Amino acid sequence: MVKRRTIKLASSIIISAILLSGCGLFKKEQAIKEVDPPQDVSYLKEGQQVTNPTAGKEEKATETVKRELYFIDKNGFVVPQTLELPKTDAVAKQALEYLVQGGPVTDMLPNGFRAVLPVDTRVLGVKIEKDGTIIADFSPEFAKYKPEDERKILEAITWTLTQFDNVKKVKIRINGHDQSVMPVNGTPIQDGMSRADGINIDTSGVVDITNTHPVVVYFVAQQGEKTYYVPVTRRIPNKETDDITATVNELVKGPTYGSGLVSDFQPDVQLVTKPSYENGKVTLNFNDAIYGSNKKHVISDHVLNALVLSLTEQKGVESVAIMVNGKANLVREDGKALSAPVTRPENVNTGSF
Repeated sequence: MVKRRTIKLASSIIISAILLSGCGLFKKEQAIKEVDPPQDVSYLKEGQQVTNPTAGKEEKATETVKRELYFIDKNGFVVPQTLELPKTDAVAKQALEYLVQGGPVTDMLPNGFRAVLPVDTRVLGVKIEKDGTIIADFSPEFAKYKPEDERKILEAITWTLTQFDNVKKVKIRINGHDQSVMPVNGTPIQDGMSRADGINIDTSGVVDITNTHPVVVYFVAQQGEKTYYVPVTRRIPNKETDDITATVNELVKGPTYGSGLVSDFQPDVQLVTKPSYENGKVTLNFNDAIYGSNKKHVISDHVLNALVLSLTEQKGVESVAIMVNGKANLVREDGKALSAPVTRPENVNTGSF
C-alpha cells in the first residue's frame, strides 16, 4: 500500500536524517502539482499529454524543483535520492532522462550511486492513460543492460514515475513497441508495474510466498559519514491482518544479516497496546525499549524516521504519533519535544555525499 507525494500528472486532451518536511520532525515542502507533456513523440497522435498549470508564470531559466529519483547504491539496492532538477513542463520525461548513465545526472549522483538506464538510452516519449497507467517509450539502447540489473531497472522506473499521484501503473515500450516482458531476462510487465510489486524484495524466511502480501519498511545505509534510507519489501503472511503492527515488527526484526543495512531498533521493542487509527493518524504505544540506549524520553531520529517512512507507505496513513507506556512525553535528539504527529517527508534522502 502506498502513500504517494502530492505531485500530480493531470491529463488533457493533447496532453540524522536526510529528509525534509512534516510536522514535528521534518520541514514542510510546499506541494507541487505538475503534469507532463510528451516531447518529440510522433506516434502518439491521440495520446494524453500533460501540461504544467504554472507554466509561463515564473522565470524558468534558473528555476529548479525537487524530484525523487531512484538509483542503485553500492550495496545493489534501489534507493530514492532527491535532486534539484530544472523546472519543466515535461516532468515525467525529464525524470526518466535523469536515470540514464552518462546523462545529465552524472555530476549530481552521490558517491556510491549509479544511474540505472544504459548509456545513450533516449526517452522517446511518455503517455498517461485515463486509468492511471503511464507508458514510457525508450530507444533500443534501453535493452543493453546486464541481466542482474533487470529487476532493479524496472523498480527504479516504476517508483520514480509513481511519485506522481495519478500514476498508478507503468508500462514500457521500446521504439514504439509494447513490452509484455523485460527484454533481457523476461521479467513480466504484462498490464503494468506498480509499487505493490515491491522494491528491494526480501523473501528470506518465507516458505510459501503465494500466501503472503507485501509491506514496505525503511532501513538505514551509510556512505562515508552520511546516512540514507532504503526501502525494502517484506512478505507478510496473509493471516496477519494488521499491517501496521506487522510493519513495526519487521522494523524491530531489522535488516537481513550481511545486507549492508542497519537499524536503531532494539530487539526488545514492543507495542504494549494495539495501534489505533483515526482520520489518517496512527498512534503507537511502545514499551521503554523504544528509547534504545538514549536518555530517558529521547527517541532516536533513525527510529522515528523509519517508523514514519514505513507506515506512511500504507494507504490512508498520513501521520504517526508515538507514546511510551501511554504517555506522550518523548523528546527528539535535538532536545525538542515530540509534541505532534509526524507526517511523511515530501522528499527522501536529500543530502549530498
